[in-house]
Amino acid sequence: MILVVVAVAEELDVDLPLGYIKAVIGVGKVNAAINTANAILVTKPEKVINFGTAGSLNPEYGKGLYKVGRIVQRDFDARPLAPAMGIVPFDSTPLTLTLQDTGPTLSTGDNFVTSPPEVESDLVDMEGWAIAKVCRNLEVPLEMYKYVTDNADEDAASEWLSQIRMGAREFLNVINTK
Repeated sequence: MILVVVAVAEELDVDLPLGYIKAVIGVGKVNAAINTANAILVTKPEKVINFGTAGSLNPEYGKGLYKVGRIVQRDFDARPLAPAMGIVPFDSTPLTLTLQDTGPTLSTGDNFVTSPPEVESDLVDMEGWAIAKVCRNLEVPLEMYKYVTDNADEDAASEWLSQIRMGAREFLNVINTK
């Protein structure tokens, strides 16, 4: 069985094929970490797939579905105890978690991005890094797909609201071809 985790139900309001189960994990890193861990412990999946929405900071990644390559945490700032933004002191987790060699870099933080953050990335979201860390710690394989809804600018909130459901069909096409 494959566990598909989404932050909000509206992102994936379609029925999944046999062999897939959906868990709505909530918005933000804390909700994502707690609820992803609980879903993994209950369902014991062979793999986790995160599908969700993201803003784009890179014009190469316009509206559409992308398989994420790398993930960084953009809003954890423990400097001077840590050498850089995003690194948690006294924790062996690297700044960058790599899912695959190709694809955009996603940065995760507990803020809705409307201007470029300090940590560089192609895409921004609010759950991905937490999901990746949980899967890494529980040794469950992870794939991550993000549907770009906006350009992470002053229009991001209204664009996100109007685009939130647009990626579900594209994602369903991806898992139906697996």
